[in-house]
Amino acid sequence: MNPYPEVIHSKLPQTGTSVFAVMSQLANQHNAINLSQGFPDFPVSEELIGLVHKYMMKGLNQYAPMPGVPALRERIAEKTELLYSASYDPETEITITAGATQAIFSAITAFIREEDEVIVFEPAYDSYVPAIKLNGGVPIVFNLKSPDYHIDWDEVKKLLNSRTRMIIINSPHNPTGSILSAKDMMALEKLTKNTGIIILSDEVYEHIIFDGLEHQSVCRYPNLAERSLVMCSFGKTFHATGWKMGYCVAPKNLMKEFRKTHQFVVFCANTPVQHALAEYLQDKENYLGLSKMYEKKRDFFNQALASSRFRITPTRGTYFQLLDYSKITDEGEMDFARRLILDHGVGSVPTSSFYSKPFNNHSLRFCFAKSEETLEKAAEILCRI
Repeated sequence: MNPYPEVIHSKLPQTGTSVFAVMSQLANQHNAINLSQGFPDFPVSEELIGLVHKYMMKGLNQYAPMPGVPALRERIAEKTELLYSASYDPETEITITAGATQAIFSAITAFIREEDEVIVFEPAYDSYVPAIKLNGGVPIVFNLKSPDYHIDWDEVKKLLNSRTRMIIINSPHNPTGSILSAKDMMALEKLTKNTGIIILSDEVYEHIIFDGLEHQSVCRYPNLAERSLVMCSFGKTFHATGWKMGYCVAPKNLMKEFRKTHQFVVFCANTPVQHALAEYLQDKENYLGLSKMYEKKRDFFNQALASSRFRITPTRGTYFQLLDYSKITDEGEMDFARRLILDHGVGSVPTSSFYSKPFNNHSLRFCFAKSEETLEKAAEILCRI
């Protein structure tokens, strides 16, 4: 027996297991339809899988260069130019990462020092605040304005001071499905002009946007792009979340610092998958058709819920739909989400879990990146509640 008792001082004492994992595990334990964790239940492209196999069989199974396979970085540069008329140097301004969450953590670690303040808009993806705290930073939380979850930039301006080091934005937005407009981007540009503030732009759902709307990447705005790190996800785009493949684009001066951290977090990402993606991206239809496919799924799910007691405000992007249950019960979100699994067999995620402090919108997030059969079964159950 160790005579010296081990004392652990947690750096994240209030943080438990991710709510996505908790709700997904609960759904699996009770054989519920899992619309909680954000992953598709339909197959990855056979062509893409075939390309991964091809490059594995060619023996490309060892470490990739730290910034990523050159051919893939070149395809990303071409894609960014095509979509946003923005030029990034594949050699010095694009890095392939082991998923966007790793890219986000590496960016925060690279730039946030003790007592630096980072503005976070909540509800927010749950990795932002812990990464800030782990690096000694101070998250300054600002709640999006319901019911459309917009940003009041005049109020945000009041939060800025000499300690403000970073602002994190996310569009299309997880979990609400809201998007930032050109007006939002111009407001952010004005807010950060003549400051040293860095923008971390989480754009993992860039190709999943609906109703004829256009994704307003920070890459479109030169005065924002020069201070921004943009995070994107191949896992989200190509229905392969388990591959954990993403990338970061940023101007050379920011990317230089990003790579210093990236190399010691993961060094490099999966080599044969990078080669496969480089070839797959040569056909731009492999990503340009994504919005139409997911918009069809959104509309199918929402139409199937038309007779339910849930209030639906159709999502404008991502593959998540918020459902307001205030006409059904006054229960807290976690309690109702658990009861949905235990009593009705449908898994979701409470919106309150995307806030750092207790918050109750009486709404749950459902993932519609599923087959129509799965969505129809879930909707039938939800309509009976």
